Amino acid sequence: MKPVSAAPPDPTEPRPGVRTRWRARLREAVVPLARRAFRLHWCGYLLSWAGSAVAPLALAFAALATGGGPRALGVVLAAGVLPQIVLLPVGGVIADRYRRVRVMVWSNVVCALAETAAACLIWSGTVQVWQLAVTAGVCGAAGAFFVPAADGAVVQVVPAGQRHTANALLKFGQNVGKMASPALGGVLIAAAGPALALVWDAVTFAVSAVLFARIKVPRTGPRPDSAAPRQGGPGTGLRGEMGRGWREVWDRRWLAVMVCQAAVTGSAWLAGYQLLGPLYGQRVLGGAALWGVVVSAFTGGLIAGAALALAWRPSWAGAVVCAGTGALALPLAAIAVRAPLPALVAAFVVAGAGLELAMVVWLSLLQERVPGDRLGRVLSYSTLGQMLPVPVAYLLTGPATERLGLHTTLAWAAALVTTSALCPLVLPQVRRLTLTPARRATEA
Repeated sequence: MKPVSAAPPDPTEPRPGVRTRWRARLREAVVPLARRAFRLHWCGYLLSWAGSAVAPLALAFAALATGGGPRALGVVLAAGVLPQIVLLPVGGVIADRYRRVRVMVWSNVVCALAETAAACLIWSGTVQVWQLAVTAGVCGAAGAFFVPAADGAVVQVVPAGQRHTANALLKFGQNVGKMASPALGGVLIAAAGPALALVWDAVTFAVSAVLFARIKVPRTGPRPDSAAPRQGGPGTGLRGEMGRGWREVWDRRWLAVMVCQAAVTGSAWLAGYQLLGPLYGQRVLGGAALWGVVVSAFTGGLIAGAALALAWRPSWAGAVVCAGTGALALPLAAIAVRAPLPALVAAFVVAGAGLELAMVVWLSLLQERVPGDRLGRVLSYSTLGQMLPVPVAYLLTGPATERLGLHTTLAWAAALVTTSALCPLVLPQVRRLTLTPARRATEA
């Protein structure tokens, strides 16, 4: 007997409306939270990030309270960034060699202890700038281990078809916390000083460690075939594992090109936004108040982009990442031409939404294309590629602005972002990058 085929859909039957389809997608967006392991990961990740967001603010005000001035503040802030840049490749290896959940737990424990020690020093009245710099450096170093482990752990706590949604949920919560955490830190510092804010940070890190410790996932590590060194390659030690992680990036031409793209666009964007943006706010907008509105618009765009990623899983991943990254040129161009404030705010909202959608798609693409036992190293090199040229961009932007002027420098930054964002589309491998549809990925 022949199997009975399903009846074709009746063309006269009304199709579900747009509102119904979007409601269904939003219901699907919270499906990963039904899994206990992901709920613990999500809550722990957001708490850990909330502590990380407040800590630099508290350390900065503590450094200023010592009487060290801007130079002391610069030392403390730099001490928090440099260890992360140096140790990211090592953090990627550790995330692949050992249980990622355990790495996340100990990273948060270390930060909790460091923040508690700094708070005690501030309360004792004996704190010095170098001690605050050490605290920032310890937390920055812990972040180098936490980030690749936390992003890589997503592949262990949710199935393949739900990873894009899980990444969007993490980004959405992170961006909401990005708006709330600094405000809470400011209130704590104003009410009781930076020591209490550091205690709050320590508590969030400690609770996050407890939540991460309750996650039950199988151990991941290098597979036997991936652990064996290639002919003529490095050995199996830490240096060899770092070398293999580097080759994982460069053996995939599309990945190497996109990491280089992120390095150029990210450094040009941060130089324009973080360095020249406040200068524009002071000279043109009339002070920090209106520039704060612009910054809030960008954060609102990040939240909107994460919400869009929850409801939309784009198939053409390469094009979406390039277009979303290229959207960063819009606010730089708007500042360069002295666009009115409503247009400037709109440009920052669009840029934030495009950037966040691109980041969610990019993370989902790496989790889908890179084997899990090598994912931590690839994630660490991807992050390192974006961070490494930023200090150089900061150093070059100042002299360039003095020579070319503020608006001309911003126009060149916008052109650089646009060109570098779209250049990867010349490569057929980038144009063909796709995300597996959620239903097919679940079946796989």
